[in-house]
Amino acid sequence: MKSPGVFVAIVGPSGAGKDSLIRGLGERLTARDGVVIARRVVTRPCDDHEDHDTMDEAAFEDAEEAGRFALSWSAHGLSYGVPVEIDAAIEEGKLVVCNVSRAAVAGVRQRYVRSRVVLVTARPEILAARLAAREPRRGATGWSALAHPRRRSNRTSFLTTTDSCIQP
Repeated sequence: MKSPGVFVAIVGPSGAGKDSLIRGLGERLTARDGVVIARRVVTRPCDDHEDHDTMDEAAFEDAEEAGRFALSWSAHGLSYGVPVEIDAAIEEGKLVVCNVSRAAVAGVRQRYVRSRVVLVTARPEILAARLAAREPRRGATGWSALAHPRRRSNRTSFLTTTDSCIQP
């Protein structure tokens, strides 16, 4: 019998480089290598900084009620979901990588016995510069409030900083 795979939750503040890290992994590793990059569903249009599928709030709520998400959470006034199809990849022994909110980590650990958390961060001034370079996509919400990482959990498995490898 094949042992269950591992869910790797990539977490960190906005502008830290989480999606860039995941894109880089996806360019180098595939399902053939035993790695699946989970594509999230978000209730906002796609942009150049974050790769995801889009649903409006009503469709998201319907999908959530129908059990189409393995994980779901709300952050920054938006809804996020990870399609339930990732469970099959985990059951097949694959490593599933996904950008999730730090607030969703408890749900990850509850659903997936074998999970790891990778905290990606950068110095506050680097985060602020990266966020300022983006077109605002959060409406009235200021980027500066998002550029300050929250207190780190002592359950974080790995820490990586992207201070110098990703330019704003």
